[in-house]
Amino acid sequence: MIKDKIEEEKIVEEELLFTSLRAQAWDDFKGQQNIKESLKIAISAAKKRKEAVEHILFYGPPGLGKTTLSHLVAKEMESNIRVTSGPAIERAGDLASILTNLSEGDILFIDEIHRLNKVVEETLYPAMEDYALDIVIGKGPSARTLRLDLPRFTIIGATTRIGLLSAPLRDRFGVTHRLSFYLPGEMEEIFLNAAKKLNVPIDSESLKQIAKRARGTPRIGLKLLKRARDFAQVKGDGKITHEMVHKALQMLEVDELGLDSADRRFIKAIIEKYNGGPVGVETIASTISEDIGTIEEVVEPYLLQIGFLKKTSRGRIATKVAYEHFGLKYPKEDADQRKLL
Repeated sequence: MIKDKIEEEKIVEEELLFTSLRAQAWDDFKGQQNIKESLKIAISAAKKRKEAVEHILFYGPPGLGKTTLSHLVAKEMESNIRVTSGPAIERAGDLASILTNLSEGDILFIDEIHRLNKVVEETLYPAMEDYALDIVIGKGPSARTLRLDLPRFTIIGATTRIGLLSAPLRDRFGVTHRLSFYLPGEMEEIFLNAAKKLNVPIDSESLKQIAKRARGTPRIGLKLLKRARDFAQVKGDGKITHEMVHKALQMLEVDELGLDSADRRFIKAIIEKYNGGPVGVETIASTISEDIGTIEEVVEPYLLQIGFLKKTSRGRIATKVAYEHFGLKYPKEDADQRKLL
């Protein structure tokens, strides 16, 4: 009982710490320059018309700042923001309860919006388009529909899988933006600001090393920064140095390209057990005892991005770059055959 309470307190403390590292103003939010400019224009126009800003949809890989941008929009609009998620809204009644408690100009942020229940999603259509809520009262022949007027509000949706959003829902968002991976220079600025908030000294070489291994994702980099901070406080004098970062990331099994143990097991399984491929994702998942969803959504995107992996109709193939990274000889006899796949 006491152990569970301590663990719960640790989780809450970690979440509060991560939240405190989020950008609190537009100038603090580094990267995604075009998106920021577009949002500023949309917000300024809405404020001039004294209207709620149009419904906004953010999509892209996890950890790139969709939630942070949503809070910045609310702050710029001087509006209250209500945060929920697709799986949390189980019934149309849950959605009705949330919407009827919104005030004029409020923002409803729905994370993982692609996981909304179909019935809930259809209830959302008139709310987004006509600012009205249709409620069915009673059952059978005596049932009747009651339409409730809603205040002008804004829905900000966030999703990692926009392809799972239905066309009718997707089309109701007036502003749609895809968040892209960050450049190393942008990452260094983010981590320098985070180090200041954590009140921990860090040198420029350490910032470069963390940015290089963060896979273009601030959330991953911030986790690495916090682990390096812990290592420096326990094993050093509290200052994050290049040597401390190297030792901390070595302990976490994160190499110079940001590959972790799961990435290496995945690529090495293709190379060592299936001669570099092609091999089906189901087969690889069984080989390394990993969930297919985790492989497709977490492991593969970065490996594809850095050119370590190739997807074909016959399966996954490890590229020459992957062989070279692990110091393995690329089989020349199969190279010409793979080019045809």
